[in-house]
Amino acid sequence: MALEEGARSCLLRFRQKLEEDIKPTYLMDHMISDGVMTVDEEERIRTQDQAGALIELLLRKDNLAYISFYNALVREAYDDLASLLHRDLPHISLNPHKGSSDGSATYVQSMLSEGGIPQRPVVFVSRPELVNRAREKLYRLQKEPGWITVFGMAGSGKSVLAAEAVRDHGIIEDCFPGGVHWLSIGQVDKPDLLVKVQSLCFRLEQSLDSQPLHRPPNSLDEAKERLRFLMLRRYPRSLLILDDIWDSTVLKVFDIHCRVLLTTRNRSLTDSVSGAKHEVEVESGLDENKALEILALYTRINLQALPEEARSIVRECKGSPLVVSLIGALLREKPNRWRYYLCQLQMKQFKRIRKSSSYDYDALDQAMAASIEVLPDEHRDLYKDLTVLQKDVKIPAKVLSVLWDLEPEEVEDILEEFVNKSLLFVDNNSKPYLYYLHDLQIDFLLEQNRTQLESLHTKVVRQYQQHYRDGPPTSGDEESLYWIRYLTYHMAKANLTQELYSLMFSLNWVIIKAKIMGPAHLINDYVEYGSILDQEICADCRNHKFFQEFLSLNGHQLEQRPFPDVVQLALSQPPNSEVYKQAQLQAQNRTKAGKLYFDLVNKSGVDNLSRLVIHPHQGSIYSACFSQDGTKIASCGACKTLKVFKSTSGEKLMEIPAHDDEVLCCAFSPDGRLLATCSSDRKVKVWNGERAMLLRTFEEEHEEQVNHCQFTNTSGRLLLATCSNDDIQNVKLWNLNKPSSQNTMFGHFQPVNHCCFSPDDKYLSTCSNDGTLKVFEVSSTNEWKTINVSDMFTDNKEDVFVKCSTWTADGKRVICAARNAVLVFDVETSDMLFEIRTNRMSTVQYCHACPTSNLLAIAFSNYAVELWDLEANKKMADCSGHLSWVQRVQFSLDGSQLLSCSDDQTIRIWETKKVHTSSAIRLKRDSDVLFNHEEIIVSAADNCNRLQVRDGRTGSVLFQSEEKSSRIRCTCICRQPSAVVLGQEDGTVQLLATLQGHTKTVLHCQFSQNGQTLITSSEDATIRLWEWQSGKCRVLHGHKEQVRCFSLLSDSPNDSRLLSWSFDGTVKVWDTESGEKLQDIEAHHGTILSCHVSPDGFFFATTSTDKTAKLWHCESWQCANTLIGHQECVRSCRFSWDSQHLATGDDNGEIRLWSVKDGSLLKVCSRDGKDGMDSLHGGWVTDLHFSPDNSLLVSTGGYIKWWEVKTGKALQTFYTTGSALKKIHVSSDFSTFVTIDNIGILYILQRVV
Repeated sequence: MALEEGARSCLLRFRQKLEEDIKPTYLMDHMISDGVMTVDEEERIRTQDQAGALIELLLRKDNLAYISFYNALVREAYDDLASLLHRDLPHISLNPHKGSSDGSATYVQSMLSEGGIPQRPVVFVSRPELVNRAREKLYRLQKEPGWITVFGMAGSGKSVLAAEAVRDHGIIEDCFPGGVHWLSIGQVDKPDLLVKVQSLCFRLEQSLDSQPLHRPPNSLDEAKERLRFLMLRRYPRSLLILDDIWDSTVLKVFDIHCRVLLTTRNRSLTDSVSGAKHEVEVESGLDENKALEILALYTRINLQALPEEARSIVRECKGSPLVVSLIGALLREKPNRWRYYLCQLQMKQFKRIRKSSSYDYDALDQAMAASIEVLPDEHRDLYKDLTVLQKDVKIPAKVLSVLWDLEPEEVEDILEEFVNKSLLFVDNNSKPYLYYLHDLQIDFLLEQNRTQLESLHTKVVRQYQQHYRDGPPTSGDEESLYWIRYLTYHMAKANLTQELYSLMFSLNWVIIKAKIMGPAHLINDYVEYGSILDQEICADCRNHKFFQEFLSLNGHQLEQRPFPDVVQLALSQPPNSEVYKQAQLQAQNRTKAGKLYFDLVNKSGVDNLSRLVIHPHQGSIYSACFSQDGTKIASCGACKTLKVFKSTSGEKLMEIPAHDDEVLCCAFSPDGRLLATCSSDRKVKVWNGERAMLLRTFEEEHEEQVNHCQFTNTSGRLLLATCSNDDIQNVKLWNLNKPSSQNTMFGHFQPVNHCCFSPDDKYLSTCSNDGTLKVFEVSSTNEWKTINVSDMFTDNKEDVFVKCSTWTADGKRVICAARNAVLVFDVETSDMLFEIRTNRMSTVQYCHACPTSNLLAIAFSNYAVELWDLEANKKMADCSGHLSWVQRVQFSLDGSQLLSCSDDQTIRIWETKKVHTSSAIRLKRDSDVLFNHEEIIVSAADNCNRLQVRDGRTGSVLFQSEEKSSRIRCTCICRQPSAVVLGQEDGTVQLLATLQGHTKTVLHCQFSQNGQTLITSSEDATIRLWEWQSGKCRVLHGHKEQVRCFSLLSDSPNDSRLLSWSFDGTVKVWDTESGEKLQDIEAHHGTILSCHVSPDGFFFATTSTDKTAKLWHCESWQCANTLIGHQECVRSCRFSWDSQHLATGDDNGEIRLWSVKDGSLLKVCSRDGKDGMDSLHGGWVTDLHFSPDNSLLVSTGGYIKWWEVKTGKALQTFYTTGSALKKIHVSSDFSTFVTIDNIGILYILQRVV
């Protein structure tokens, strides 16, 4: 078949460009594999002008050679050259008659080329039994989707087998007429996986007739849906081959009801996905004949003519494909060294670093030594430099280009030589190619060069410093990722403590690394190297502590996208810390360029007792636990996954899609090697905690959700206890060596919420919705004690659900939680020793006794964690920080750490000794503030229901009332005459004396301009005007529901009009002098949530639960404009100071800017992306204020944001420790901002100038 004229003309037309750009060596490898070029032809081309000779040969070849050349260009990333040839590609029928062998070969080759299936390796040995086994499994996918797992050790030939299995006309025609598509995965994080799936989707769309109509998917969920559409609608009955899968979470993206073959080292990966599953195991060693065949092919010697040493080599290395290939590559160049290489294998002269059942260490060590010896001297030194690489780390050639100070092309040629000699591995499915050493090769190099390690690492650092004099690489490519991740490692290994100190204690480095890598790697650096720096050179070793604490407590913020302003986060650090000093300097410099920054003035008032805050899951976290040694934490929750991470840094070690429904509990075994999980799916599972492998699934016996699981405290006789919502068989003991439960404990007839072994494992306590705590003997499973907890609650007839139990360290007391109380019982007598009663508005979710002290940790529904001393029956500390219900608390085994997990999706780790009682005084959010020059006076109720007046800058308490019997709901301050007022839930208003009149909760209070009149509003639907110095009171009746707030219509002392708004949907205008109602306006169909009067007095605005805002004329009292567009309740509004603009905020976190003149929408403030609470502002937008020049806007929600009014862009964000801010008080010059969060922390922010 001659070359078509169009293809020939195309080659001639672009010949010069092709000859200038192509590198024939790589292209010819592909063409030889395709069978369109012989080895002799390759050798002839190598002796000439290679590019020109290759084009000349193509002109004499046929259409298949042209197609093979085109595919080779695509594979080697010559996309621009391939596009020149694409239009003239010869047409070859893809549906030849099955009997035509040429047609079949072309059909298969074309189909596999389109799908990116790798060609056969140059040295290829057929393994027909294994291939037939794989094809038999593939035929099982003919009629229905499913999964085929090809598993085996590294280097066993899994990828070659997968490619060979589909290299068959019958398989493709009968099973996968829609095509076969190859995707190499490897060890990837989510962003890298997204890129790979984007690439696959793009390739699939490119193969269709029409051009892709979609933008690339922006998330894994979106990519999964795109892939689902393509595979099911556009490529039905096609096969997806996923090569080198390490993580079961990756498979979730491809769990789209299609046909998948995957290669992996872990046979259990498909446990996490749905559909039919089949397996093909690839043996770790070749049989003798196959191994000899590889040696014969490498050395080009007839199999029967191989020397006796060949058989001995195979036997010595036990047929390891890796070692056989390594020796074969050496013998190809030195065919007379059979005896030498055999002796090297037999001598076992290098010390074994570690033992692995997966590899033959001795054989590989010897083969490595023999391999390196044949390298040229200059390349042997370069190979020695690879000693500094870490295991399981792949690097691009550009990193070695920096290390070796060579051009990238020269580096690639050297690396190609290493790869060809099996001294290095290449992932050529990545672009750029990534190179890596086998674990055993690294072990070998470390042993060989142990005395030179420091100098080798020093070379890495010096070359980096030379190459990146102007600053670290921040492109985010593979080279950049390597340097950012591992530079500190190389500095530490090189003992360059001064450079390491300067780097790690630089805020600029923190910003760069956190943005590219996330916070966990940074924290790891401080954990691993911080103590070295403290001991070696740091006179003030607090720097290490300051930086580590800053990252540990703000790590969950640094994982957000868009990436937060680290300088702003750092301005909240202690003023004596290096973190703060660097941030202050940077903030001052950046403000000159127009940036906004805010310094936290009252840093000493913001206690943060957490040591580490982690955000491991999307969704509520129901359970978290320490490993026995305290180094790891496991967590699970609503997202159905089990995660394990380091307790020091939060670095994720493992993630398992554990169950089909919410995972309610997880527990470590005493030795930390096993993990148990239980779920709403009624299953109990046991996992290998080191390899993320599923060991056992118990799914037959519990018929309802399994609430809790716990191992015995010691490994002597390892048992697992579980409890469930079953009516009768709800407590079970499991021996992991048996397929069913060992015993069932009978006694409860309602759901059992919790089970807990005594410290000596003799007893098991259980807690149930039947109101009892029972104690069972573990050995006999007989019920030993029943404590009727419900009898302790005589004041309420409602059912008592006992939620959990815990034992004191001596095993003499058992403690349980029910409703809002924790009860402590003597185990022997069953007598209640004492109880801890808490706020009636919150319930106890969990409690845990410290294994080494008298401390008890209690988790509450009101977001709090409390520490109590059981001996003194005294609260020792409040641990504040969570933003939702706290579901679980647990001490580490040594009692030094405490963890808590919450519905706010975070886990907090606390150092037990550092938690102290000074954190107990917290303020309520309803507050008032006076700004008087530099003085800031704050009035608010505290958590003991006392009114406090504080100096905002110093934190000193200027006035504190006695504890009030009725909850304080509002407060206000009058400057002249000096007075402070509080309104209470029982309707009373207190000044210096009590003002009685309201019959229900007082919601708002405010002094008039002259300070002579106090105005209050209440849930009793009235407004009261008090001449507070005389005690006279005027009552304004008219509203039908509670009056949330009111406002004077102007600041003029001559204007006595008052505007009020209510839940009844009306706005009313009053004359405060006469008490007359001047206007009654039916403003909204729903509750009015806010109202504001324009500074010029011409308009007022209202917002409502009906999702609208309205503008009203103050003269005609008619509606000027209805502002429509918000999708949720409109909660706040504010006019600009020039009365030209109105800002409104809603419950979805959205802020809109409107024109007062015509009611038109001007801007929707920037939607950078929703946060973890699925809001644009961390919650409702509760308050808004314009700057005096109307150029800036500040808003409160879950945090504080500042906006540029002209563009609607966010300029700065301040993240409070708590959330749900109610209001913000702003000084007249827009320089000082005061607010209180929902856990009672006061923030006073000063604009940096």
